Amino acid sequence: MSKSRLPLYLGLGAAGVGGYYLYNSGGDPSVAKARAKADAERAKAKLPREDVGEKATAYMDEIVQGARDKAQQGGNDLKEQAKESIDKIDAARQDAARSLGTTVDKLDRKIEDKAAEAKKSVGGWFGGK
Repeated sequence: MSKSRLPLYLGLGAAGVGGYYLYNSGGDPSVAKARAKADAERAKAKLPREDVGEKATAYMDEIVQGARDKAQQGGNDLKEQAKESIDKIDAARQDAARSLGTTVDKLDRKIEDKAAEAKKSVGGWFGGK
């Protein structure tokens, strides 16, 4: 079995980077260290950090708010439909009551008319009008 060569390559890369900074600083290790830190800070500043997190958070908040709005709208629509249904039922009830009332009134009038006729005919037997 072969051993992994990754540590060897990482070590060579680190030595190469160290040699680059040491060469550019004229052989002074403290200056090379300062330049390496400055370059690391500059590279770190270029990396997207909080912006990505803030964008993702804003995007998630937007999605959640949209879902809440849709749920609220659905609830409002349901309330509106329930109110409309209750209004229709109430109107049908009132129409039925009105229709029943007129039917009862007609029947009552008919009974009163027949009673008046009967009263006249019975009154005629006993000498009344």
